Amino acid sequence: MGQMEGLDVLACERCAELCESRTQIVNGVGPADADLLFVGEAPGANEDEQGKPFVGRSGDVLDETLREVGLDRGDVRITNCVRCRPPENRDPHKEELANCREYLETEIDRVDPEVVVTLGKVPAQHLLERDVAVTSEAGEVVDVPIEGTPRPVMVCVHPAATLYDSSQKGTFEETLRKAAEFTDGESGQRRLGDF
Repeated sequence: MGQMEGLDVLACERCAELCESRTQIVNGVGPADADLLFVGEAPGANEDEQGKPFVGRSGDVLDETLREVGLDRGDVRITNCVRCRPPENRDPHKEELANCREYLETEIDRVDPEVVVTLGKVPAQHLLERDVAVTSEAGEVVDVPIEGTPRPVMVCVHPAATLYDSSQKGTFEETLRKAAEFTDGESGQRRLGDF
């Protein structure tokens, strides 16, 4: 089936089409005990090449906006619903999402974040298991049972949306600002600018 060590999937053959289209499995990056865990959809070409999630233009938007709200990419964990690049960057199919769900849930369970932030429609609908109007629901927090534990999941627009529609910029930043509030307090993670 699939082989997982810690938070990383080392080998997996569950999706024939994705095994063909991937160069490598793209695992999550960031601290294994991060307060914030961001979940994207699937790796694209840049991610597949570099083996890290969110390294293209949307990654730049995410990094910049994290800095604007006083966080550093190094303090948060970033992963995807599906760890292998779908052909032509199409959306992952339902069965591909289902095949990879166990890895995502294990990662969320082991990281034990204060909040899980979904970046875009696919991860929001995948975790909430319903249709989500991402723009109007951005910033809303819903408890979702993951590995038997209710986890707060915050809906957020995809960083790439801000590149095509500048009105999404404010929504994206506002949501990350809300998410950043989950890192305050006794977690020991200092916000940039506090020292």
